[in-house]
Amino acid sequence: VEITGLARISDASPGQLTFLFNSAYRHHLPVTRASAVVLREEDLDDCSIPAIVSSEPRLTWAKIATFFDPLPAPNREHHATAVIAPTASIGEGATIGPNVVIEGNAVIGDNVVIGAGCFVGEGTSVGKDTRLFANVTLYHGVSIGERTIVHSGAVIGADGFGFEFDRRTLSLAKIPQIYGVRIGNDVEIGAGTTIDRGALNDTVIGNGVKLDNQIQVGHGVSIGDHTVMSGCTAVAGSTKIGSYCLIGGGVGIIDNIEVADRVEITAMTLVSRSITESGRYSSGTGLLPSKAWKRSVVGFARLDDLLRRLRRLERKI
Repeated sequence: VEITGLARISDASPGQLTFLFNSAYRHHLPVTRASAVVLREEDLDDCSIPAIVSSEPRLTWAKIATFFDPLPAPNREHHATAVIAPTASIGEGATIGPNVVIEGNAVIGDNVVIGAGCFVGEGTSVGKDTRLFANVTLYHGVSIGERTIVHSGAVIGADGFGFEFDRRTLSLAKIPQIYGVRIGNDVEIGAGTTIDRGALNDTVIGNGVKLDNQIQVGHGVSIGDHTVMSGCTAVAGSTKIGSYCLIGGGVGIIDNIEVADRVEITAMTLVSRSITESGRYSSGTGLLPSKAWKRSVVGFARLDDLLRRLRRLERKI
């Protein structure tokens, strides 16, 4: 069997490899036009095409898909429009794109790829085999590990949001953010994500962490190894998140709390206190038809009164 491409099971054509890991799509298996499929052993009975049997078909699919990734190979050249300080150190085989700026004492590792328009600040280090897509900004004093991917528009090392009200001048005094950001190995940071530098300690992103697009990580936050965080989540300053956590989209996590290892937080949850035990946590309410939602809001507003009346009735019994 010759495989020339990949596709969803419902859309696949001859010559393409597909996969089945969700039983909700099993009805497509007998009629798929794909030339081969990745699936679990229990799905083989409905399969009439060549199959790759795996206990983890999605993981197997991910590894196969790397052979079809169309990402252009780096050219290992330094573009003529790049501005590189004389004191910067550039490793062997590094690719530096158009209009890149690399400031003094920055250290760029071997085989690093820096896309067009990136900025690498004073004293910042980028580990070997890391890739910065176009228009990434790394402020001064940032450290990025090896084999990390940073997508376009990410800003790492901007000042954390720290101010104190001065009663004498009736104005806000800025608290200097004098520490940096440390990012581990094998991290992926999505487009438009921002990670602030710390005021009293470094902001730390552990090894293997995966951050989706448009995430805000506040100053002094620590995220443990192999934690995954979905888009539009915000983590306020000085919060510590454990390892192997799974955090859904649009989650808000307040400042100065701790989240244990192996915690799952569902989408749109507000985390307003520390989580000390692993498990699955949620808050808020799910979608309702508008009329039902309005009735629920009215009922919620009356809860306090209803509870007082219930207590009075209990005292009479």
